[in-house]
Amino acid sequence: MNTALLRPFLLPVLALLTVAPQAVRASAWEITTVDSNGDTGYMPSLALNSSGLPSISYYDLSNGNLKYASFDGSSWSISTIDTSGDVGLHTSLALNSSGLPSISYFDQTNSALKYASFNGSSWTTSTVDNSGWVGEYTSLALNSSGLPSISYYDRTNDHLKYASFNGSSWSVSTVDSSPGTGADTSLKLNSAGLPSISYGDYYRHLKYASFDGSTWSISTVDSSEDVGLFTSLALNSSGLPSISYYDLNNGDLKYASFDGSTWSISAPDQEGDVGLYTSLALDSSGNPSISYYDASNDNLKYASFDGTTWSVSTVDDTYNDAGFFSSLALDASGHPSIAYLEYSTGALKYATIPEPHAFSLLTLCGLAGVLLRRRACAMR
Repeated sequence: MNTALLRPFLLPVLALLTVAPQAVRASAWEITTVDSNGDTGYMPSLALNSSGLPSISYYDLSNGNLKYASFDGSSWSISTIDTSGDVGLHTSLALNSSGLPSISYFDQTNSALKYASFNGSSWTTSTVDNSGWVGEYTSLALNSSGLPSISYYDRTNDHLKYASFNGSSWSVSTVDSSPGTGADTSLKLNSAGLPSISYGDYYRHLKYASFDGSTWSISTVDSSEDVGLFTSLALNSSGLPSISYYDLNNGDLKYASFDGSTWSISAPDQEGDVGLYTSLALDSSGNPSISYYDASNDNLKYASFDGTTWSVSTVDDTYNDAGFFSSLALDASGHPSIAYLEYSTGALKYATIPEPHAFSLLTLCGLAGVLLRRRACAMR
């Protein structure tokens, strides 16, 4: 057989073998409307299970209810969790090791902090703290045993508070009693189950509190005024904190990271008025990604750091005020997903970069074989 005659058929396959890995890596955001039934997508909180499937807690403004949506791989299932008054603001969602959800949220009717958990068949709701006007800006985390902790704002006393559950009762304490302290809280637990919280104070300085098992240590991360808004906290594998936040004075997205001795502060995006509603996540290498709102262009944006430089992109540019209350999560491979409100329509939306589905080399080689056989048959 004259192999020169096969060259026109081999070259496209060889080109495909060469190009396919790069083509697979080229990713695009896929955007879905999860719930568009009224003004329903407020204050969402996103979590991914071990398979990377998303769940979202959120507030239905039209009806004053707490809602929950979960995706099984083919369709979204939506349920209403709490309808007792005006409930569901400031939601925060966490999944236990079995993928079962828990949610902290604010009960505006009773000015109380509430907590809901699902056991696989039914939801249970309870009041955690009702001592005054308490429970805004909730942030929920579960320890390795699945027991919840919540950071939140005490508006009555202008304090940052923290509640933890030991399996039978809640323990509530004040973390920072400085006046006007405790808005925009974000809570994380380290590998030992000890809490850390980022938040803002009266002057909107960015602050950070960490608990060593006996006492809270409090520090000011960024002492510029009007910078400690929309904080989002993450801990790396060593327990060192990073925080994304909004600089109101300059209209910038900012990022602070702690190396064990000092904080380093940078501005990943300074183009226009950007950085509202930040949400931070770290990949397995500790590199940060941030979702946030671009107020200048009414868009949802995403910034990621590769260890050297920041890359910034627009996720949703429909100009429908897309990107309010963004909540970011990364799957095990580092692929991002974001839940957010499209403010002009009131819809809950979900954006993701799915894991690429690459053609295997065996598949491509099989394709080459088919082409070769067809050419050989034609030559007979």
